[in-house]
Amino acid sequence: MRLVSFKSHGEDSWGVVHAQEVADYRALEMALPSTLQAFIAQCETSPDLLSRVMTASASAKKIKLSEVSLLPCIPEPKKILCLGVNYVDHAKEGGNTIADYPVIFLRCPTSLLAHGAPMHVPRVSDKLDFEAELAVVIGKTTRFVSKEDALASVFGYACFNDGSVRDYQRKTSQWTIGKNFEGTGGFGPDLVTADELPVGCKGLRIQSRLNGQIMQDANTDDMVFDVATTISLMSECLTLLPGDVLVMGTPAGVGYARTPPVFMKAGDTIEIDIERVGVLSNPVLN
Repeated sequence: MRLVSFKSHGEDSWGVVHAQEVADYRALEMALPSTLQAFIAQCETSPDLLSRVMTASASAKKIKLSEVSLLPCIPEPKKILCLGVNYVDHAKEGGNTIADYPVIFLRCPTSLLAHGAPMHVPRVSDKLDFEAELAVVIGKTTRFVSKEDALASVFGYACFNDGSVRDYQRKTSQWTIGKNFEGTGGFGPDLVTADELPVGCKGLRIQSRLNGQIMQDANTDDMVFDVATTISLMSECLTLLPGDVLVMGTPAGVGYARTPPVFMKAGDTIEIDIERVGVLSNPVLN
């Protein structure tokens, strides 16, 4: 099942994707909340709700995806937890070592960007880099969960581009500011429920393509800290809530580590492609 958040006729909404169409939740004739995040939270207490929505959406009136403006999968998550240097080859290319505990930083919702929306090169920097990543959306309230039980907390997966302004990222020992320029975190196009994908999203090819040229090409098996381990570790520290997002790190091939470096510029198109999950595409503008 694929779900999207979108804007239509000036109103935010969400719905179920069927091929190139979407069934707006308001057309399902069910008592449903107005945001996808709230729907995910409702699914926690109503285990059969997801299947009922899927059934209702099959026969519901639909609108073309081309007629709506997509939003980030979860437009305003309460938490966006991101992993750094979570692929061995990426750690090596940046001169980093793999630690016993993941590198964690936060993103703000204002940094998120929808599929198809322009990613802007900042006024203050020309070092906007791409990072192909897998996003995990939490489906239930989770605290102190074991690695063995952690995947039961996953609602679904999506593509993410952890667009990074490298000179600002390196201004301090904390990466936060370089990871939070507005409209640099591509998130979409849709949210794929966990039952549609391999357990833990293992064994999937992940790529970034800049103007059609493959820049990163790896497999989600190459993660140092996999989805289950990450959820378990994060739940030791804080309560994960429905709609929270984990962004799982990027493989080797990023722009700053190339000789010469390759940064995104106006006129480019950047794509993040994760096998069976989808393709996230954004034009780059000044």
